[in-house]
Amino acid sequence: MTDGKKARKIELFEELKWLYMELYGDEEAFGYFVKILEKNADERRPSLQKLDRIREDDEQWYHSNKLLGMMLYVQNFGGSINGVKSNLPYLEECGINYLHLMPILDSTKGKSDGGYAVSDFRKIRPSLGTMEDLENLADACHEKGISLCFDFVLNHTSDEHAWAKAAKAGDPVAQSRFFIYDNWDIPHKYEETVPQVFPTTAPGNFTWCDEIQKVVMTTFHNYQWDLNYANPMVFNDMTDNLLYLANRGMDVIRLDAIPYIWKELGTNCRNLPQVHKIIRMMHLACQLVCPGVALLGEVVMEPREVVPYFGPAEKPECDILYNVTTMCTTWHSLATRDVRLLAHQMEQVCKLPGNCFFQNYLRCHDDIGWGLDFAFLGQFGIEEVAHKKYLNEWFTGKWPGSWARGELYNDAADLGDARTCGTTASLCGLESGILEALDNKGGESLKRGIDCDLMLHAWLFTQTGIPVIYSGDEIGQLNDYSYHEDPAHWEDSRYLHRGKFDFGLAALRKKKGMMQQVIYDGLQHLKNVRAKYDVFRSDANVYVYYTGDDRVMGLMREYEGQTLVGLFNFSEHPADVKLYPPDEAESLTWVDILTDAEHGPREGERHTDMHLEGYGFCWMLQK
Repeated sequence: MTDGKKARKIELFEELKWLYMELYGDEEAFGYFVKILEKNADERRPSLQKLDRIREDDEQWYHSNKLLGMMLYVQNFGGSINGVKSNLPYLEECGINYLHLMPILDSTKGKSDGGYAVSDFRKIRPSLGTMEDLENLADACHEKGISLCFDFVLNHTSDEHAWAKAAKAGDPVAQSRFFIYDNWDIPHKYEETVPQVFPTTAPGNFTWCDEIQKVVMTTFHNYQWDLNYANPMVFNDMTDNLLYLANRGMDVIRLDAIPYIWKELGTNCRNLPQVHKIIRMMHLACQLVCPGVALLGEVVMEPREVVPYFGPAEKPECDILYNVTTMCTTWHSLATRDVRLLAHQMEQVCKLPGNCFFQNYLRCHDDIGWGLDFAFLGQFGIEEVAHKKYLNEWFTGKWPGSWARGELYNDAADLGDARTCGTTASLCGLESGILEALDNKGGESLKRGIDCDLMLHAWLFTQTGIPVIYSGDEIGQLNDYSYHEDPAHWEDSRYLHRGKFDFGLAALRKKKGMMQQVIYDGLQHLKNVRAKYDVFRSDANVYVYYTGDDRVMGLMREYEGQTLVGLFNFSEHPADVKLYPPDEAESLTWVDILTDAEHGPREGERHTDMHLEGYGFCWMLQK
């Protein structure tokens, strides 16, 4: 280690100690924490240490425009961790070099919440494999240049976790890890200011525990016990678990439900200042033990409100955040054929500091919650309850003329609220289009669905960040309604889009003219072009390009003299747009780098007339 790196480590350690003592003021607890850091540093394998050294010299390794991610459930893609390993050649062919595994840690059947109720942070669910299998998968991924992302649940444990079991047995030390009260007096005071996460399926924030005749804080579900991070023992042991998982070979660790992890009576228990201290300390622990590991935060808020979770550039908290708002607003824009809110929010994203880096996606394992900026939409006469009703009816196919097919989740009729589930393909109209084609009503609807699907992915690939597709989207996989017949899942409509990956359908990606081939090849082309041009680099300047048509979204990217404008028609109807050269430049010729077609202005004009078919898109590079 160079003198400079040694000095940097000392500086990081001193900051960590200062923050720890400011939050906890406990020398003995900090001494124990230092031993945790030393133990994990000693246990880090040479191959991972080598990767750390490479990434210390390239701290923003995950910023590359050559990255393409995929998120998947192990049990659905390969049946087990070893099954995923055996299917890595398929992922390689897809060009995937960033693999996000959905939760695979041990959880109790019937009390898992999709794997987010962890009963053991150091054990893989037996049906999926072992920690050794996970290490082997990580090694195999690294050999192929694939980075591995892993979910880590910060806010709570399962009530079947060893700590919770000990608390149920009456152990006061174990009980101090959670929020446990002798009666409902304090819980009722919390309820006065703390909103409910799932008011329909899991109302309230507390649960009565019969075993100890006490009340336990359970923000998400009654079997998920909230951890008390005011207890340094919780922070120490959870950071130890984080570093343990990093040492299994993970490259990116997703921190689940960050804003919830600090509770304080009289507040809404969201986004409190102590949260940022805790995440910064976890980031410092990683920099000291495993500097090649990046932290991905799940923070569901407006773009301008998530900035604090990145932290200052010189003292980062999360390296990457989910771009939840853009995902949600993208689907709103599709249903309304109106991109004004999307453009408004992208302006905020474009103005964020350079250290603000997102994981972008169209769909994931979760539902679409309509947390839109209704204050902005109100100026257009859009009212929240009525608009949410419209969106849900559109995406479930109940609105007249809708071709989308999905289902509702957590439908709170009394609040006029619900969330939407469905695969990208089914929400774009591929499912209804196939049925129409089978009924001999022609293939027009199917083509429209494919065009919509590819347009949305082109929009995804144009944004700065890591584009991540959900497993099956590369072949247009449809909703899986079989969950209705599964007692373990039939009450959770999110399993509509969590179906098993169909390798039989995937084989059709090589059969010309098939829907799977058109979508697969279309995404491959987008991926290859994006990787080829430096204008897609993360350090490019990005601006909203206003098209003059509320149906057409425009985004301009500039890098070292190159200018690219992406145009995306969010309507099924054709649109004509005037494409102007940047700044005060003379008229110029543009090349659509997706088709190599040249477009230029008519004589005497600066602008170029662009025609976009329904759900059409283009990437126009100045020549």
